[in-house]
Amino acid sequence: MKRILLASLLLLATIMQAQENKSGAIGGKLSDKEMNGEPLPFANVLLKNSSKGTTSDYDGIYLLDKLEPGTYTVVFSFVGYETLEIPDVVVQAGKVTEVNTELGSSAASLDEVLITTVSRRDSEVALLIEQKNSVNIKESIGAQELAKLGVSDAATATTKISGVTSSEASGDIFVRGLGDRYLYTTMNGLPIPSDDVERKNIDLGLFPTRVIQNISISKNYSAENSADQASGSIDITSRELRGNSELDLGVRFGVNTNAVGQFSDFKVSPNQQDVYFGFYDQSIPTEFSLNNQSWDPQNAVLPINRRYALTAGKEFGDLEVLFTASNSVDSEYNTGTFANYRNNDFEDGFTDATNYKKTDNNTALLDLGYQINDNNRIKATSLFINKVSDEVFEGGRNGEGVVFEESDQGDGFNQFVRDQNTKQTRLWVNQLHGFHEMLDGKNEIEWAAGYNMVDADEPNRIRNEVNIHPTEPILLGETGAFQQRKSTQRIDDREFNAFIQDRYNFIQDEENGKMAFVKFGGNYRNKDRDFYSRFFGAEERNFNTVNPSSIDNLTDIFTTENFNNRRLKLNILDPDIYFGSLESLSGFAFFNYGNEKWNLNAGARFQKDDLNVIFDVNNYPTNLPNFVNKSYDNIYPSINFRFSPNEDSNIRLAASRTITLPEFKEIAPFEYVSQTGLITRGNPELEASTNTNFDLKYEIFPSSGELISLTGFYKNINDPINKARERGSAPVFSYFNAGHEANIYGLELEARMDIIENENQAGLDVAVTGNVTRMWHKQDLKDVYNENGDFIRTFRYNGKDEIGLQGASDWIFNASLNVSTETENPFTATLVGAYASDKIFALGNPESQRLDQIDIQFNDEIIEKGFVTLDLIMSKEINDHWELEFRGQNLLNPEIERIQAIRPISGNAGETNQTVRSYDRGAVLSLGVSYSF
Repeated sequence: MKRILLASLLLLATIMQAQENKSGAIGGKLSDKEMNGEPLPFANVLLKNSSKGTTSDYDGIYLLDKLEPGTYTVVFSFVGYETLEIPDVVVQAGKVTEVNTELGSSAASLDEVLITTVSRRDSEVALLIEQKNSVNIKESIGAQELAKLGVSDAATATTKISGVTSSEASGDIFVRGLGDRYLYTTMNGLPIPSDDVERKNIDLGLFPTRVIQNISISKNYSAENSADQASGSIDITSRELRGNSELDLGVRFGVNTNAVGQFSDFKVSPNQQDVYFGFYDQSIPTEFSLNNQSWDPQNAVLPINRRYALTAGKEFGDLEVLFTASNSVDSEYNTGTFANYRNNDFEDGFTDATNYKKTDNNTALLDLGYQINDNNRIKATSLFINKVSDEVFEGGRNGEGVVFEESDQGDGFNQFVRDQNTKQTRLWVNQLHGFHEMLDGKNEIEWAAGYNMVDADEPNRIRNEVNIHPTEPILLGETGAFQQRKSTQRIDDREFNAFIQDRYNFIQDEENGKMAFVKFGGNYRNKDRDFYSRFFGAEERNFNTVNPSSIDNLTDIFTTENFNNRRLKLNILDPDIYFGSLESLSGFAFFNYGNEKWNLNAGARFQKDDLNVIFDVNNYPTNLPNFVNKSYDNIYPSINFRFSPNEDSNIRLAASRTITLPEFKEIAPFEYVSQTGLITRGNPELEASTNTNFDLKYEIFPSSGELISLTGFYKNINDPINKARERGSAPVFSYFNAGHEANIYGLELEARMDIIENENQAGLDVAVTGNVTRMWHKQDLKDVYNENGDFIRTFRYNGKDEIGLQGASDWIFNASLNVSTETENPFTATLVGAYASDKIFALGNPESQRLDQIDIQFNDEIIEKGFVTLDLIMSKEINDHWELEFRGQNLLNPEIERIQAIRPISGNAGETNQTVRSYDRGAVLSLGVSYSF
């Protein structure tokens, strides 16, 4: 294990320089043969016939860097020990040649020397060293640790970092209690557009770990990054070639324990007939599919999980090429309850809310790196992702479904709802980076430009709402013209972004550890979105004229004959459309000065954001403007200070000012209907939030791969944005500046420790990692008055004039235990657990705007209950080429539950918690095999 950690440590130090020049390095670890392999500190390491040399540190680690490519003889010596010469050590440009050996009173033989050439920056220790030397409060997790933890995508990867959790209800990532709108996501430093109308950031689940080198979260703001953040920024560093060449093949098969129980009756939508190798190609336009395509779900063939992956790469002189591609298919099934309450009264609900989901994901990454000369390098990256998810939702099959106002109470009818939806997301990210060094290393320029395309479509969503009775014929829904419908939705995002940064080093005194530099540059981002949605409905001209024979045979009534004989009529709703544009232009500068003991980084960013949305949507008053123009420009300062009492510890202080911009989906008043009938729409009156951020952190690095840290943080948010329920009969959620300010205090404690460390041939390594976050958070609920001082509305309810922050858990725990053997073909086992306590899914609201009624007529907030997850990952190397892996994910299969406090208006009954959504996702068990050439 230490050899791996050592390689990563050395690589980090050299590769950062290798991006600017193509020198190489020799490094490794010296052990004391007389002390059973303990580290040998303060030994001499020299290049023969050269003045180049160094000594090993306390852990026996040494590094000879900035070496010209070629062949060298390395000489190791220590007082009282035999001198050892290692000839023919080859140094390659941009690589680290690792030489590990032992010294003793008798000479070591050359076959006891391990020489390898490596090029990795994704291990735990490499990222810890980067964290240790970084000015910012930055935490990262690399591909090596992700593989060990059995993490399959970037979304799951972020939750392994302290203070980070995800919402099962919304799918959002929360950093220190702040969710989607308060984060900023980039890949290789350039922003990525969202794939979902409901989100600001792209679904990180679209990024399999196979295309990831590491993921970092900067929890404090620095002037070189966008100011559109409050809790931090997430950056995905894409994969590069490791070593001189790579060729790997892998397959994995598994099951979801819930889905396998539906093996003979796993449902997919009729759209699956148009899915080929994970790509959806609609054969019938949606407007013609009402009578030309089935309305009934089909049974899937073999609902098992599977993945195929290929990685190939090679170095051709100064050109490095890497290509990696994968195809995966996953199946999920869950069933539970759903309920909707309005004004403390039950309205809608299903005791058998059931969901089938099949996901095809195709991913391909091409990375090209070219070294023009020692001082100039360019890199091109292209990432393509095609994800097709097919969902079939059913509720009310058991005859217990209730939909408010659908049928008269007492008539014996209950409601059945089926919603079938296929989503296809095609994401294509193209980036070009340049790295240039001038003036003997004093001036460093980095630039990048990107062009991104996202097509996120729901090409043919199928929805049926019917009334069922034990003995009477089935009736089609009777309260709307689009209860039997097929709909289409399209999102087209096009974005150009770029940055340029120039760093000038005034002082580079490596001997005394002094450095001083100024960095300045600019960013540009232009993002456009076209959104289109349209409903096509089938309705009876006269009530109860067509009756399906069963809920599993609805297709028989939606025939050309029934449309031609006028028993059914076609309803076409005017399309909902909006066009959004965001143009962001910024410039920044900061000054950095430091020595071995301390470092100060202070700067500011001027950022101008123009946000424009033009919309034409149904269910919006025609007397109100159909456009929104918002412009924000300001100076956003940042200061980051690091003090190092010794070489193994840091004290960090950070302060900054940032902004949180509203998103297109939070402004455009389009109504998106969930499977269960909940509606989310934007609010054109929404305004940006401004944020003040403070962090204080103490961290200790006991050894090269260990960390103990304690962080305290505080955030003040003016005009916080929240998701809350609107007034009215329909269950509509929207976005509001519901309070004047929010305050968040928190503590984060993190530890990564080696419990047992044994490098003998049959030794055992045991390591533990854990973090715990405790947060205190609240925001006020305000009254709103117009410019004349007249009362307009209030967000207070149920005696509450303040409440916790949406999405914030009071407690977050993450922990892992790793056991590995130091044998020729090692075995590794990792147990990973996580817990996040209860969090607010959506704020409540007063039903009445009469101040004497807001504590009587109201809807309380919806709470997502906390739960524990547990994963087990085991892998075994069979030989130099073959490796087996077992994954058991979500082994505890906890119930996911949302609750709402209900207090009846009449009677003496007290407040009770009612479940509004519950289900479990099932455990996922899989076995994989990979072959490396």
